[in-house]
Amino acid sequence: MIEKERIKILNKNKLQNNKFILYWMQASQRVEYNHALEYSIDIANKYKKPLIVFFGLTDNFLDANLRHYQFMLEGLLDVKKELEKKDIKFIIRKTSPELGVIDLAKQACIVITDRGYLNIQKKWRKYASEKIRCPFIQVESDVVIPIEVTSIKEEYSAATIRKKINLKLKDFLKPIKNKVAFKDSLDLKLDSIEISNINKVLSSLNIDRSVKPVEKFKGGTTEAKKHLNFFIKKRIYKYHIYKNDPNKDYISNLSPYLHFGQISPVYIALKCSEISGKGVSSFLEELIVRRELSMNYVYYNVDYDNFNGLPSWAKNSLKKHEMDKREYIYSIDEFEEAETHDPYWNAAEKQMLKFGKMHGYMRMYWGKKIIEWTKKPEDAFYIGVYLNNKYEMDGRDPNAYAGVAWCFGKHDRPWSERPIFGNVRYMNANGLRRKFDVESYSKKYCN
Repeated sequence: MIEKERIKILNKNKLQNNKFILYWMQASQRVEYNHALEYSIDIANKYKKPLIVFFGLTDNFLDANLRHYQFMLEGLLDVKKELEKKDIKFIIRKTSPELGVIDLAKQACIVITDRGYLNIQKKWRKYASEKIRCPFIQVESDVVIPIEVTSIKEEYSAATIRKKINLKLKDFLKPIKNKVAFKDSLDLKLDSIEISNINKVLSSLNIDRSVKPVEKFKGGTTEAKKHLNFFIKKRIYKYHIYKNDPNKDYISNLSPYLHFGQISPVYIALKCSEISGKGVSSFLEELIVRRELSMNYVYYNVDYDNFNGLPSWAKNSLKKHEMDKREYIYSIDEFEEAETHDPYWNAAEKQMLKFGKMHGYMRMYWGKKIIEWTKKPEDAFYIGVYLNNKYEMDGRDPNAYAGVAWCFGKHDRPWSERPIFGNVRYMNANGLRRKFDVESYSKKYCN
């Protein structure tokens, strides 16, 4: 049973006597633990109509490039294979998603979609809701607790949202069943591109090919579950001890899969909750409280991707110190090529360039130093978002935007005033040295 709080009716149109039920899959790119898909199956069974799953493949999504598209297509191939096992037709069209769903909806009784929180995702669904003539229903599946259930406003920090999440957690952290969809003999002639040859599909897309795919990360639910199982077996017990040490590699490596919706946060949380310990508690804090704080941020703050979205105290403090003398100033190209004077910062940048993932602790230092070495804080914010979105496997994600914004004071408190940063928290190389063997980290990625 899908919790009613996950379900939102996006228009007031009446059921159409058409050929099929349509699920527009966009944010939740998976078959397992997908509330929107399971709801779609329920509807198909109720009205005894076949279910069609649609995905719109656009080649101009924000700063996505070859690195991201290959990973996503690998995941979609997983989806295709799993839907075939269920005898559910999967339609992929090279089109802007909202236009593709509007076209297919002409033959649909009802359209169901999953939920995204970024401005462009909200814009797609709003536009579709105004054009689709049948009922259009959204089912939230990429958070543990639906966003408005947790809070009806933008939260100040993890401390303010944690209590709200904990009050509701048991109501939504529940397993869901994989159901079988209604089948009939109707032969639906619907155009779809073939994705079995991923390289061929990639060659047809007009995308940035300068950022190469990462060997360590292969897309799809199957791969996501391998990372999760390895993390639970080998890493989670000491996660609370070593999570901030980049040399120990005790991270889960699940963020790319969560970003593309290839694995459910509910599924991850349930699997981790089968065991106990400080490591489990520490990881669930990151997976649920911190991650859903970022969802809250991008949903309620339309300026999440720029300097204007920051708290007033942080903006005012950084602007007040804009004219402070800076020992080093670098261009966006120098940052991108890891050509600063700081070997630790360069190592973090090179880790991201090559592996598509920078350790979380180093990402904080990385962001802080961009502020320190850029003339204007607005420019520093832009550079942080640009580099993160372009190279990180989990870029263009609520977590990514919140992570950059944290470096500028978001979800933090004012600290003692100092040059350049004002009241925004400061980090330096000595702090890294006290925390872990940063020299070894630097040598690993700079040599």
